Amino acid sequence: MKKIALFSLLATLAFGMANAQNVEKKDVPANGAKIRFEETIHNYGTIAKGSDGKCTFTFFNDGNEPLILQNVKASCGCTTPSHTQKPVMPGQSGTIDVKYNTNNVGGFSKTIRVTSNAVDNPNVTLTIRGNVQQAAATEPAKVEPKPAPQQQLQKPAEQAPVAKPEPRLKN
Repeated sequence: MKKIALFSLLATLAFGMANAQNVEKKDVPANGAKIRFEETIHNYGTIAKGSDGKCTFTFFNDGNEPLILQNVKASCGCTTPSHTQKPVMPGQSGTIDVKYNTNNVGGFSKTIRVTSNAVDNPNVTLTIRGNVQQAAATEPAKVEPKPAPQQQLQKPAEQAPVAKPEPRLKN
């Protein structure tokens, strides 16, 4: 009984693997806009706090119809994208400019989601990453101690002698 169950299991696995190899890739339509990016990841490396956090992603329309960016959205408010608003004609290029707020100190990795009418890849995720470090002080300010204010030493006020009461005699 165990041999039959084992044989059935192996036959099912072999059939499943053979079928998986016969699955064809989804065909991309021949007609339509097709988007291709020069790069999808921009690494700022290490940058100083408050420095210029701008970068540009360039894309191309490799299709035969106009490419339209329908939505370009950053993953958070510290990243601001702006993009080509007009349709990009076949064979032409467009840009997506991204500005990261470099007043946020520390490592970062942010995404920008691009939605278009491209038939080959309608949803593309762009990534920016880097590390913002606190700007180094040029030279520490020298602080010289203030001299203590000169106080005039005053002699303690002389006290008048206290008169002692005379002893009273008891009668």
